[in-house]
Amino acid sequence: MPERVWIFDTTLRDGEQTPGVALTPEDKLDIAKQLDKLGVDVIEAGFPISSEGEMTAVKKIAAEGLHSEICALARASRKDIDAALSCNVDRIHVFIATSPTHMKKKLKLTRQEVLRRAVESVEYAKEHGVSVEFSAEDATRSSEPFLISAFLAVVDAGADRINVPDTVGFCTPKVMFNLVRTIREKVKAPTSVHCHDDLGMAVANSLAAIEAGADQAHVTVNGIGERAGNASLEELAVALQVLYGVKSNINLGEIFKASQLVSRLTGVPIPQNKAVVGENAFAHESGIHTHGILRAPSTYEPFRPELVGRRRRLVAGKHAGAHGVEAMLEEMDLIVSSEELSQILERVKSLGD
Repeated sequence: MPERVWIFDTTLRDGEQTPGVALTPEDKLDIAKQLDKLGVDVIEAGFPISSEGEMTAVKKIAAEGLHSEICALARASRKDIDAALSCNVDRIHVFIATSPTHMKKKLKLTRQEVLRRAVESVEYAKEHGVSVEFSAEDATRSSEPFLISAFLAVVDAGADRINVPDTVGFCTPKVMFNLVRTIREKVKAPTSVHCHDDLGMAVANSLAAIEAGADQAHVTVNGIGERAGNASLEELAVALQVLYGVKSNINLGEIFKASQLVSRLTGVPIPQNKAVVGENAFAHESGIHTHGILRAPSTYEPFRPELVGRRRRLVAGKHAGAHGVEAMLEEMDLIVSSEELSQILERVKSLGD
């Protein structure tokens, strides 16, 4: 595994592609500032060619003087790349599809035509002095030999980084690990991964890619994005530190603020059971659990809630126990006798039922 993982945040680009979400340039700038505080390495600020407002937003973010590297998306075309260049970004993320489904049914291009466009686009962007990241869209449904030949060609053309997108969330962790390991063996370039959550495996697939040697992951705050969304920044960043001990530049204490801001500005609510940032992520009701938590938090918490700017919460309900109810009463400065505690607990369970 890499010693350090770079976090490429695409909340402002792929995240904004969440159905029903549209951010103003001012909203985007507010989120970009929080992402900068959070410590993301790269902010994908948008897709400049897509609209006038999008171009304005990317220009604003690029001119803000943030510590994060600012990136813009572009298809493998000079028109798209020129639009991105006009925003004065640090990096251009160039993409073209390499899967049979996309090449035949969407692009209507041959393999040779796709390779030519990919190489010419990377060369053109590099001629203008920017860093270039190349994505082979729908990589996980591509022919592996052709995918590798495409990556070799763009690296030879000057691409600084290659990206492996699981565009429709169709991969499994084992397959992703093997694919990235093979690519790393044959293509000598920094490698990234971009996973979607259609089958609920975006974070797992991203971690599998990192286990295989990828040193960058594309993520979004709260996992928002097209269809079922993208790999969740908060889940990936915490997993890297807590489960793997791998460094990233993320200030975990700023995660909850970022989550709340993105939810408010996009209008996309955070599910109560969402890992790390959900309302119930550190809430405990069961008497067995609250008893354990009060004795030693590690009994039922994999990491301290304070790590990500949260607090533990005990909840009264039909599954509550005496220890939890007593602790909740003490938090309200209410001291009761053991007999009163029994009566209160009985009433709590009755209301729960």
